Amino acid sequence: MKRTLEGTKRKRQNVSGFRARMATSNGQNVINRRRAKGRHKVAITAKNRA
Repeated sequence: MKRTLEGTKRKRQNVSGFRARMATSNGQNVINRRRAKGRHKVAITAKNRA
């Protein structure tokens, strides 16, 4: 039996992927904040293609 909440790779990328972040000015602020903090990953990446 499957669990009730399961995410999908495509939605995850569309909502919080790098391209989605860079599409808006607030998203760009998110990327810049994470870069300033020294994050290893600035945005989520799919292991395989979404």
